[in-house]
Amino acid sequence: MSARGISDRVAIVAMGCTRFGEHWSASTDDLVIDAVRECLSAVPGTELADVEAYWLGTLGSGQSGLTLSRALALDHRPVTRVENYCATGSEAFRNACYAVASGAYDRVMAVGVEKLKDSGFSGLTRSDPPGDGTAPENTLTAPAAFSLLDPAYCAKYGVDPADMRAAMTHVAWKNHANGALNPKAQFRAAVSKEKIGAAPLVAGRLGVYDCSGVSDGAACALIVRAEDAHLYTGRPVYVKALALSAAPGRAAMDTGYDYTTFPEVVRSAEDAYRQAGITDPRTQISMAEVHDCFTPTELVLMEDLGFAGRGEAWRDSLDGAFDRGGRLPVNPDGGLKSFGHPVGASGLRMLYECWLQFRGEAGERQLADPRLALTHNLGGRPGACVSFVSVVGSELG
Repeated sequence: MSARGISDRVAIVAMGCTRFGEHWSASTDDLVIDAVRECLSAVPGTELADVEAYWLGTLGSGQSGLTLSRALALDHRPVTRVENYCATGSEAFRNACYAVASGAYDRVMAVGVEKLKDSGFSGLTRSDPPGDGTAPENTLTAPAAFSLLDPAYCAKYGVDPADMRAAMTHVAWKNHANGALNPKAQFRAAVSKEKIGAAPLVAGRLGVYDCSGVSDGAACALIVRAEDAHLYTGRPVYVKALALSAAPGRAAMDTGYDYTTFPEVVRSAEDAYRQAGITDPRTQISMAEVHDCFTPTELVLMEDLGFAGRGEAWRDSLDGAFDRGGRLPVNPDGGLKSFGHPVGASGLRMLYECWLQFRGEAGERQLADPRLALTHNLGGRPGACVSFVSVVGSELG
């Protein structure tokens, strides 16, 4: 069942994003301030006091709305803190958009931030509720869980493991090549396919370059009613669709679970396409920012999002279909592979790239006349995920 949607009822009129990386000398407050400062600088005459409400997305870098109100010294404005696994930043954006569409507010801001490097851990931090230790998510690391996509895909579609390995390598190569052109990416170096293929293994056939990194970062968006957008900018970004799907979670314990698709992604994509009136995403979408947490994940997402036929994404990838100059550029900013994944900020970082591309401000990464973009986040692990899909456009209608 599709949501009614809020197509063309709200617009992004300004955005900000820090460089993602190892910010040892910057605090969570510093990152938030930098992102918000860039955002507001794009709309002269607009100040923090003009923003009526805020939504903050963070997994573990603060509790309650005070995380934002303290950093920005807000004057008793409402701040809602949200968390939804890797879709946390997108969830802040989704709820902020709904608030404006409802008529409750005229100007709101969605902010996402995460400081992961200072934790001392090599991966994402999380606090699980008390349990008996038998929960599925406690039995496998994230790389181990997602590594299962590779052999399952080969077995189901009869793909030679060598061809699948080449396709996974191409995903990493493509995204690092894009990130090398992005001054805000954590990793700004192209990586040869030979180096990717020879990297130390982490889990299954996933090597170091098949896995996204860990970083710090913040991003934000100023959101207003669509009819007011041109009071702030001549080039707003209009929200066409916002869709979220949370799995029942039972598949994580199902020995017959199919590791070649994420049902949550399929459902959220279908919902978003209905809201936006998209009937052929392969031709109607100009660009996509997807959750490339691991290279086989991006390949499966190409099929779940309708960008490739079932069992065909590996070949399309090798043919360059999703390269920056391909038929549907995917992760032109470098994706999680180049940015790392500060959980609360990633979803808004994806929208930031759409913002730059629509405005013709993406520099060497600039695409030719993009008009409709998709962003996607996937949180959790195969069998128990949340999936977010947005569609945004440069024009009304």
